[in-house]
Amino acid sequence: MSTAYYQKKKTNESPLCDSNTNLNHLLAALPPAELEFLTPHLELIAMPLGEMIYEPSEQMQYAYFPTTSIVSLHYVMESGSSAESAGVSNEGMVGISLFMGGDTTSSSAVVQTAGQAYRLERQILKREFDRSGLLQKLLLRYTQALMTQMSQTAACNRHHSVEQQLCRWLLLTLDRMPTSDLIITQEWVAGMLGVRREGITEAAGNLQRAGIINYRRGHISVVDRVGLEKRVCECYAVVKKEMNRLLPDSYRQRS
Repeated sequence: MSTAYYQKKKTNESPLCDSNTNLNHLLAALPPAELEFLTPHLELIAMPLGEMIYEPSEQMQYAYFPTTSIVSLHYVMESGSSAESAGVSNEGMVGISLFMGGDTTSSSAVVQTAGQAYRLERQILKREFDRSGLLQKLLLRYTQALMTQMSQTAACNRHHSVEQQLCRWLLLTLDRMPTSDLIITQEWVAGMLGVRREGITEAAGNLQRAGIINYRRGHISVVDRVGLEKRVCECYAVVKKEMNRLLPDSYRQRS
C-alpha cells in the first residue's frame, strides 16, 4: 500500500504564527500553556487535491488538523462505489481513532479541497490527550459533533432528495471556504453523496435555473446563498447547531 508524501513548509517562524484565518480552530482554542507542548511537533504540510490521508484498516501514523484544506471521510464498498460520511476542515481534526483507542478504521480519508494542515505524530497526540487537559475535552466534544454529522448524513441520504443532499453538501462546504466558488466536477460530487452522476446533473440544473448557482464544467459558483438555504433540508441546521453547541470556543478567537 503506498504511503503519501508530504512536503513540509519551510519557515523560520513557529507554524502557529500564521494569521488566525489560517489556523485550525481546535488548536487556536488551546491556552498557551497547552499549545506550547504541541508547537515543536506540529508540521504545516501541503494537502493536494485527491491525496489519500489514510485507507481502511491502515495503521494511522498521524493526526491532521486542517487549516485551509477540506478532508472527506469515505466508506468504500467492495464494488468500488463510495459515499462521504463527513467532511473535516479547520473546525476539527482527522484521525479520532488515534485517541479513541482504535488506531485503524474501516473508512478512508481523502483531500476534497487542496490546502494545508498541521500534522502531528500519533504518539505525541496520545501523550497530550492523556494529560487530561483542554485538548482532551476539545477532542472529545469534537468527536461528538463529528458523530452527529455522520448520523445526520446517513439519515439525509436515506430520506431526502438528491437536490436537498446537494444543497446540504454545498452549504457545509461553503462554510469551510473563504469563497463561494468551488472547483469540483459533478463526478466528484456524485461520489461524495453516493448517488449517480445523472442525479447530480438534474439537481444542479434545477438550482441553476432557479438562479441559485452557476455551473460550468468543473466549477460551481453559489450566487444566492439565501435561496440555497431555503431549499436545504433540516440536516444542515442540525449539524451546524451541534457544532456551535459543542465547540463554541473553536469558532472565535481565544481572548
